[in-house]
Amino acid sequence: MLLRFRYAATGVLAALVLLSPGFAGAENGRWIEPPETPPAKRVDRTENLDFLFGALKVAPDEDSAKSIEQRIWARWIVTRSDTANLLMVRAKSAVDGKDLDLAIRLLDAIIAIKPDYVEAWNRRATIYYQKKDFGRSLADLRQVLAREPRHFGAIMGVGLIMQDLGEDRRALAMYRRVIEIYPRLPRVSDLIKTLSQKVDGRDI
Repeated sequence: MLLRFRYAATGVLAALVLLSPGFAGAENGRWIEPPETPPAKRVDRTENLDFLFGALKVAPDEDSAKSIEQRIWARWIVTRSDTANLLMVRAKSAVDGKDLDLAIRLLDAIIAIKPDYVEAWNRRATIYYQKKDFGRSLADLRQVLAREPRHFGAIMGVGLIMQDLGEDRRALAMYRRVIEIYPRLPRVSDLIKTLSQKVDGRDI
């Protein structure tokens, strides 16, 4: 979800390298939506992510790709920590109640006890994006991608932030990266075409 970030001291953060339900990003893009709460049953840890990503890349249609995407999210969201699972549920409730500051504090607590838990970083990045705190959102996405460079939700998030900041070339690089991982991700091909015309002056 390799990828590297470059920060500018003046506040425009650049990156060289999914999340509140229904939350839209730049233009026609979208922040990819993970499952809303941790699954009730633990995911079979023997199901290999490499296999799933391979299947995602060659999925014959959007329905089969979406099914594989959901299995990948299930792997990412599961944690062996009951405390982290409980706090994730509470964070979701806080977001639903529009108490974003409480949600951030709950996610802070999860990250403190389970810093390798990718989805805590990803969810907090989403909230920071919603608050227009792009610096902190990018910092959390960096943590996601350091742990899972194929995280298409985080890569898409970086692209949306770059586009919101007017960094169209870097946004285009992110969208091209995400389409390599998830070729059937809705809307991304259109974003690439639009930005390619804007940045390069031609179609892809």
